[in-house]
Amino acid sequence: MPISRLIAPRGGVPLAKRERRKEARPGELLDAALDLFVEKGFAATRSEEVAARAGVSKGTLFLYFPSKEELFKAVVRENISGRFQEWRQELEDFEGGSADMLRYCLKVWWDRVGATKASGINKLIISEARNFPDIAAFYQDEVIKPVQALIRLILQRGVDRGEFHIVDLDYAMFSVMAPMIFLIMMKHSLGACVPQGYPIDPERYIASQMDTLLHGLCVRPEDNKTRSRDPK
Repeated sequence: MPISRLIAPRGGVPLAKRERRKEARPGELLDAALDLFVEKGFAATRSEEVAARAGVSKGTLFLYFPSKEELFKAVVRENISGRFQEWRQELEDFEGGSADMLRYCLKVWWDRVGATKASGINKLIISEARNFPDIAAFYQDEVIKPVQALIRLILQRGVDRGEFHIVDLDYAMFSVMAPMIFLIMMKHSLGACVPQGYPIDPERYIASQMDTLLHGLCVRPEDNKTRSRDPK
């Protein structure tokens, strides 16, 4: 082992430890920023608060992220948009039916984003988009449009395979997105304030939404036949 690894520098911290600490700083700053953005919103979060929570100076924060806007963008890319290529590949490799593919998509999205702190970014955008149009436009390009593209990919696959009957793909996408946005908003509004009274179980909710999306509300003739054979 090089002697430089064994001799502590003037600050008394071994060099190897200092190097590991420096490498970890961007991630620590992004974790701290995510916590504060979700807790306080974009406008109320100050750069010095992020630095303090990460245990560094404000100057150190700006070495990695030159502004609060750039810090926010990095948080979004680290926790959400940076994962879209991975998810798209998973969907392109999916071998089951399109209904199962849609169920899988929503479950994975909830497990990897919805159930995590990162889902609070969506509430932040809805609350503060009017006051910060630049970050709203960024979120539109980095998150909303890719999400729409993934959903459209699934719906188009179902149409092409004769599994889905969809009249307007452009608007059918919103029928998939809207229930998930509602679930997030409930989690970060009423659910955050009165968790004991939070009435929605995510797994049951998603299953119910999928059943409604895939089968609709109207009774089908085959449903009546099934009921007539049911001894109950």
